Amino acid sequence: MKKIVISIAVIVAVIIGCKTQKTSDTSKKLEIAFESKSNSNVTGTATFVEKDGSVTFVAKLAGLTPGTHAIHIHEKSDCTAADGSSAGGHWNPTFKKHGKFGVGEYHRGDIGNFIADEKGNGTITFTTNEWSIGGEDATKNIIGKGLIVHQGTDDFTSQPSGNAGARVACSAIIK
Repeated sequence: MKKIVISIAVIVAVIIGCKTQKTSDTSKKLEIAFESKSNSNVTGTATFVEKDGSVTFVAKLAGLTPGTHAIHIHEKSDCTAADGSSAGGHWNPTFKKHGKFGVGEYHRGDIGNFIADEKGNGTITFTTNEWSIGGEDATKNIIGKGLIVHQGTDDFTSQPSGNAGARVACSAIIK
């Protein structure tokens, strides 16, 4: 009887190990670079990693004015306009009011604010299960959208975009 219990335990451990391996194999990663907009000198990169049903986003930027800046996902992956306006408005597939992500109503693209240091460098890290990289659910899929950095701070109140000022950097979220 003890041999059977031990054998079952070994089989269960192997099955669990296989599932864990499969999960790590299903992670997706996307790296993109920002273009300067509105006569700014802002540059940087963003990385999206999807694993276990959540997406972790990290943006690293340089050339900003020191202080607080907003960053949002916008509805189009078009950064051709000199002022970034070709990216459209905030990505809002659930038709909610603009706000602070995770509090009351908010757009899926309302990432929030981050701080640039005295040298103009800033980093933001954000994780959510409300995005996917190429998933079938259009209300979660970030592919084909744009990523915009704003000159100012998102007030999380003004409609429809938080009164964050000029678009100083843009990147298309594409594979």
